[in-house]
Amino acid sequence: MNSPGKILILGASGYIGQRLVPRLAQIGYPVIAAARRLDWLEKQPWSGVECRAVDLLRPETLHGLLDGVETIYYLVHSMGDGSDFIARERRAALNLRDALRGQSVRQVIYLSSLQAPDGDLSSSHLRARQVTADILRESEVPVTELRAGIIIGAGSAAFEVMRDMIYNLPVLTPPRWVRSRTTPIALENLLVYLQGFLEHPAKEHRLFEAAGPEVMSYQQQFERFMAISGCHRPLIPIPFPTRWVSVWFLSMITSVPPSIARALIQGLRHDLLADDRALRALIPQPLIGFDEAVRQTLEEEKKLVDSPGWGHAPQAFARWRPEYGYYPKQAGHTVKTPAPLSALWDVVNGIGGQQRYFFANILWQTRGALDLLVGHRLDKGRPERHWLRPGDKVDSWRVIVVEPEKELTLLFGMKAPGLGRLSFTLRDIGEYRTLDVRAFWHPHGTPGLLYWLAMIPAHLFIFRGMARRITHLAEQSLSDRPRER
Repeated sequence: MNSPGKILILGASGYIGQRLVPRLAQIGYPVIAAARRLDWLEKQPWSGVECRAVDLLRPETLHGLLDGVETIYYLVHSMGDGSDFIARERRAALNLRDALRGQSVRQVIYLSSLQAPDGDLSSSHLRARQVTADILRESEVPVTELRAGIIIGAGSAAFEVMRDMIYNLPVLTPPRWVRSRTTPIALENLLVYLQGFLEHPAKEHRLFEAAGPEVMSYQQQFERFMAISGCHRPLIPIPFPTRWVSVWFLSMITSVPPSIARALIQGLRHDLLADDRALRALIPQPLIGFDEAVRQTLEEEKKLVDSPGWGHAPQAFARWRPEYGYYPKQAGHTVKTPAPLSALWDVVNGIGGQQRYFFANILWQTRGALDLLVGHRLDKGRPERHWLRPGDKVDSWRVIVVEPEKELTLLFGMKAPGLGRLSFTLRDIGEYRTLDVRAFWHPHGTPGLLYWLAMIPAHLFIFRGMARRITHLAEQSLSDRPRER
């Protein structure tokens, strides 16, 4: 293998990046994984990978990052960051374009989206992809743009929307865009193409389209998924009044963030058909059919909770079910405080003790009483020692992640349709510290979604109060200490 030098993967924490990073590292490429969430990157079991923090909206974070880099994978998108993501994506691309000047980078590999055949740019998602590609091509570095449509893989937003609709609804009534056609590609095939560009470096700007072996409507994909999963539902396409109703509908029944769902709906109105002849000639490989890709994805999703975020806890792995939403619903609250991490960590470790749950303890007791009513016996108490360890029980909760002065995570143990965890995350920002109290919930079908929606008001109220009470106790502990004379 002729090494292309250092490889920088921007957006390494995304579902494609987190698969591409170990893939390249395992075959000997020197990989730099970069994303905004450095703490997440550093938790991954990636041997020989250098992890770096970068925010493309802050050009100063690029200083020194490109030194010695010969190939950049650009896997960044801002769909999950709100409605003005086009402006952010444009700014991110401009910052990278400017940073490339005077560097030794030989090629940029950009994963983009298929475009509407008539040039219709009414979809902000598709328009953002086009804008980003055009800006990157303004640099002197050759850009390889790889356009793909629906990707069949764990974490793919389009796939997870389809999956959630089938598992969460007794009757499928999708908008009429389900009749649009596309060429879905298996994630494994896409990764082979992305890796293959290293063996076929660009000398000038070039454009490829990636496709699977079948042309299918979204309705056909729904029907085939149901046949494979054994979860059969009547499917009746109906006209939604506006795309905003479609977005609201999807945000209720799926765990995919609403901003991503909105962008997807805009793009799904078109037939997005790829012409992959040039790509297959350059990087030949056997293409995985839709059915096999779905089977592989459902199998891979079982590994979701065997991850650092869940502490690789066997209890969580044993409770996972294929019908649970891949992306979690979440609710929480973040506060700033002058208290040091040590004081915050000391208070957080007292959960279940004298302070119980720090706030609205009567509501916690009421929730536990509901379990007793349905015959679910709850454990009581916590370890006598102050500092918690993985495996400890705090009432019905089980400790699954302990990172001193960084994170404490508890596995939800009450009776409910789904799988959840509660995390206390501490960060030192420099001038102040932050405490984030947050629940993550993977709903089990319609009952799991209804449970989450019913609990949202209480969650928002409780977590806000918990975060404030914990920081108050941490600050109070400092003021109560005797002053040095």
